[in-house]
Amino acid sequence: MFEELERIHERPGPFEFYTAADLWTDEYTSARMLSLHLNGAVDVSSRNTQFIQRSVEWIVSRFGIGPDTKIADFGCGPGLYANALARRGADVTGIDFSRRSIEYAKAAAAREHLNVRYVTQNYLHFETNDRFDLALLIMCDFCALSPAQRRVLLQRFRGVLKPGGAVLLDVYAMAAFDQREEGARYEVSPSGGFWAPGKYFCFHTTFKYAEASVVLDKYTIIDPERTRTVFNWLQYFSADALRSELLDNGFLVEELLSDVAGAPYDPGASEFAVVAAP
Repeated sequence: MFEELERIHERPGPFEFYTAADLWTDEYTSARMLSLHLNGAVDVSSRNTQFIQRSVEWIVSRFGIGPDTKIADFGCGPGLYANALARRGADVTGIDFSRRSIEYAKAAAAREHLNVRYVTQNYLHFETNDRFDLALLIMCDFCALSPAQRRVLLQRFRGVLKPGGAVLLDVYAMAAFDQREEGARYEVSPSGGFWAPGKYFCFHTTFKYAEASVVLDKYTIIDPERTRTVFNWLQYFSADALRSELLDNGFLVEELLSDVAGAPYDPGASEFAVVAAP
C-alpha cells in the first residue's frame, strides 16, 4: 500500500505524460464533459453562454466575418463558436477529437442547415488543402499542450492560413499561476461522480513547476473495474513569453487583449488573448 501511495503522489517531469485523449474520448467522461460544455451558466469545458455571444459579436466585427470568410475552429467541442459563426455566414471547419462533441455539433448544424464541416481528429494531426482567413483556439487550449506540441500546432496554423490570415487564441496568465498552490487530497466519488458512474476513489495531487511556469493536476481514479491516472497540464504565460514563443514559430502579435471578447489587455488578469499573424 505504501509503495502504491508513493506512485500515486510521484512528481513527473513537465509534460512527461499526455492523457488528454483519455479525458475527452472515454465513453463516460466524454459524456460528462459534453454536459459541462452545454451548461451555459458555467465556465468549465466552454465559456458561459453570455460570454460566447459577446465573443462571437466581437470576432465578427474585429475580423470582418462574412460569407467569404473561412474559419478553422481548433478544439471546437460541440460547435458553440463554429455554429454561431456559421450563422453569421462564415464557412467554418471545426476540429476536435471528442467523437461525442462532434456528433452533437454536427446534429446542431444540420438542424439549422449551417455551412460547417466537422472533423473528428486530434487537431495536432489535422491536414487539409483548404486555406483559412482565421484560426481559432479558444478556452486556453494552447496551455494544455507541451512546448513540442505547441510548435506542431503553430506549424499547422501557418500551413492552413491564407496570406493575411490570423490566429486568435487565449492563455492563462502568470497572475493565475501565482495563485496556484501545491497540495494533495483524497475523496470518494467527488464532483458528483464525474470520473465514473459508480463509487470510486480519487487522489488529486497538484504540482507546481516554477522554473517552467507549469502546473499539473494529477488525478488517480480507482473504481471496481480499473485504476487510471489523468494528467492535466497547464502552461502559464507572461505576455512577453507568449510573444517570444509565437515569434520563434513565425508569428507576430498584432493585438494583446484580456479575452477573446475584445476586452482591453489587463496585465493583472488571470488570462489574456492575442491576435497573431505569420
